[in-house]
Amino acid sequence: MNVDKLTTIKSLEDFLQGNQAIAFSVLGNKSERYRFIQKILVRFQYMTCVKNDKGIIIRFLIKITGYSRQQLTRLISQYKKTGRIKWEPCRSHGFSRQYKEKDIRLLAKTDEQHDTPCGHAIKKICERAYHIFDELEYQNLATISVSHLYNLRASTGYQRQRRNFTKTQARKVAIGDRRKPQPNGQPGYIRIDTVHQGDLDKHKGVYHINAVDEVTQFEVVCSVEKISERFLIPILEQILDSFPFEIKGFHSDNGSEYINKTVSKLLEKNLIEFTKSRSRQTNDNAQVESKNASIVRKQFGYQHIEQRWAQEMNQFSLDYLFPYINYHRPCFFPEIKIDDKGKQRKAYPYESMMTPYEKLKSLHDSEKCLKSGVSFEKLDELANKVSDNKAAQILKTEREKLFNLIFEQDKKRA
Repeated sequence: MNVDKLTTIKSLEDFLQGNQAIAFSVLGNKSERYRFIQKILVRFQYMTCVKNDKGIIIRFLIKITGYSRQQLTRLISQYKKTGRIKWEPCRSHGFSRQYKEKDIRLLAKTDEQHDTPCGHAIKKICERAYHIFDELEYQNLATISVSHLYNLRASTGYQRQRRNFTKTQARKVAIGDRRKPQPNGQPGYIRIDTVHQGDLDKHKGVYHINAVDEVTQFEVVCSVEKISERFLIPILEQILDSFPFEIKGFHSDNGSEYINKTVSKLLEKNLIEFTKSRSRQTNDNAQVESKNASIVRKQFGYQHIEQRWAQEMNQFSLDYLFPYINYHRPCFFPEIKIDDKGKQRKAYPYESMMTPYEKLKSLHDSEKCLKSGVSFEKLDELANKVSDNKAAQILKTEREKLFNLIFEQDKKRA
């Protein structure tokens, strides 16, 4: 059956539902499609049909012609007004182009000769070319406005003639030296990074600030509600005070929480060298990032913890986590060797494994690095106060208490 055999609304509906096999040729140009639409509207007396039947006719025309519903609505409106649907080719607009392709090519050539000066300068050059040097090809460009000159530069015709690419300029921030710190085997050069405790329903979680000494791996973890200046500066002061030795260097990535004038002023006040990671040098801050995984994530996990618990978590870290990881948790320490090709090779022998505090004591003249009022006698008392296993048990017990408090309170609020 072909389309001409469809004479009832029921047959149209069967066709739309796939119950009626129909053979029809694809309509070619717009004139054929418009004539077909008008023929269908007349055949089924569209103006007298009920609303449901009109919908069936429109869906049929959409399927056959490929037009959108909006386009068919416009054509049916034309049929209602005039009684016919007629296609009239689009007439060219009545405005002639003032600046032709030859003008655009001339502009591109002039820009190339003068290394693309500003629009005002190139306009003046075109005026001088026509009025002073009698170069008649510049007659149109001599009257161009500066704003439209830039429009021509952005046009497709101009882009075909000439394109100019410039390398992205690096943004230079004068805060911090972009280099790797050189501790030369002395403690006091810390690496610092931020660990976020996840988002939930667009609410930020608590932030952990992790600071690790490069040589001894002495580590301080503090928690803060937000990383804005109001919350971060007191925590950084607390971190600097927690290390038993003098801090000489402070190295961070390029995050804005550290690369700012407030942090720079704090470090300058304490005579601390401020360095930041270099571009494409992923290992510059790798030590603290590895500690993020082996210490912070193992202790606190990845689950969202509300920011209001930052103070309790910070106190837990200072009271229980800090003693354990620095006095009771052994770490690997590298030994650097030079191979036959002159390259540095790092090895991590089991014999050199020790706690950060033991590493501190093993350094040459380490007593001179301690802060005023701090001695190894006092630190030995902290280190030997409990055994490694006892310290780990205390840490685990207190962590369970903390998490029970946090998640029980959160359940009650929910």
